[in-house]
Amino acid sequence: MSDQLSSNTEYQEQKKIRNITSGGGFKIAMLVVLVLLLLIPIFMIRSLITERSHRADTAEESIMEAWGSQFTLYGPVIRIPVVEREEIRTKTEKEGEKIEIITRNYVLWITPKDIVIRADFSAQKKRRGIFSVALFSGDVSLSGNFTFERAKDELKQNQTIYPEQAEIIVGLVSQKGIRKIITADWNGSELFFKPGNRNYSIGYSGNNGINASSPFDTAGINTFDIKFAVQGGKSMRALPIGETTQAYISADWPSPSYQGGFLPLAHTSSESGFNAEWEISYLSRSIPLFWFTDERGDNDNNKKELFGVDFFKPLDHYALNERAVKYAILFLVIPFLTLFFMEVFSRKSIHPAQYLLSGLANIIFYLLLLSISEHLSFSLAYLIAAVALTCMMTLYARSLLETWARSAYMGLVMALLYLILYLTLNAEDWALLIGSIVAFVITGVVMFLTRKLDWSSLNIKGERQDHD
Repeated sequence: MSDQLSSNTEYQEQKKIRNITSGGGFKIAMLVVLVLLLLIPIFMIRSLITERSHRADTAEESIMEAWGSQFTLYGPVIRIPVVEREEIRTKTEKEGEKIEIITRNYVLWITPKDIVIRADFSAQKKRRGIFSVALFSGDVSLSGNFTFERAKDELKQNQTIYPEQAEIIVGLVSQKGIRKIITADWNGSELFFKPGNRNYSIGYSGNNGINASSPFDTAGINTFDIKFAVQGGKSMRALPIGETTQAYISADWPSPSYQGGFLPLAHTSSESGFNAEWEISYLSRSIPLFWFTDERGDNDNNKKELFGVDFFKPLDHYALNERAVKYAILFLVIPFLTLFFMEVFSRKSIHPAQYLLSGLANIIFYLLLLSISEHLSFSLAYLIAAVALTCMMTLYARSLLETWARSAYMGLVMALLYLILYLTLNAEDWALLIGSIVAFVITGVVMFLTRKLDWSSLNIKGERQDHD
């Protein structure tokens, strides 16, 4: 009799456990735990995307280092030696009044009164392994004039300038960026350029640049016309160094991105290339029209004044992968909800391990997308990964629910999810709005499907619990 009571008690306890574990509330709690656990591999994939992106940046930098790095132009400016003489008078009892002359050497830097920068580039992609970077080559011309009128009133009486020793300086971030001089004219005479920037370092550091002797006429206008062949990668920048700076940049690159302290006044772009135009006054920037330094030069940071264009890759697949994985939580929650409702309405029990496998499959989508997009276009990689995962989830739902009609719902849900994600990725400005609408619609659908469910007595097998 005691054995029978013990067996009956054990049966009742097991029944209680079964009632708890087979209830909808317990299953929902398990799904929440699974979603939280699956966030761990999602974070690992995000880290992998970041690591691959850094590796791509390293490969790009190594390609550009050999080619000439990002092309940045500082100048031209005129360098004129200045000597300051100071008399110091001292009196002694033996020698009487004694005069000592102390000289100090300075440099006067003068910016152009007017300068026109013209750049015309031909761009192409260079690859190293699976990584690529936009490189360009072409001609850059600098024309304009210098005058002495702005600086002459600032000279002290004890300062003497040596305009016959003047030099014209063009600063560069990378010496490899300049290939050859095509034209070099100064007041009708030919200039002979040498490497080095003669301690001209406004806005950048290093000794990169070119310089040439250019005797300066302090009473008139000094004209220059310089044209040289250059090369670089990813971007072109220039410093608006003139009292009035005009710039015209064109290239056969279809996707420019205008950057820096000044945007172009006008620009056009098409599949065949782009054209952009700037006009910048000295009143719009903090660079002086002239300044004095000692012989060692100066190192003011004027990088914020730079303007120019990036040779932008419109489909940066690492950025798109990073954006895609931000929506990974939806690809865990929505398939889980779909399986859960199928489980409730079809009276077929699905084990938590099977939910876990379906969640892992959806995470593998991002791994497939990343790996394939490194070899094919992002759109094609997305299509392949989305079709593969949609087919896998449909077949898996078929094995769990035993009918094609029910499993078709899973395929439809996955196809719609991937379509919405693709549209969101390609509409960056509308991404938040699209995401908000999708979240609203999904919540509304779930509320509609569950409006008549009795959650308090729901049994996951579609049966009602016994009420003794």
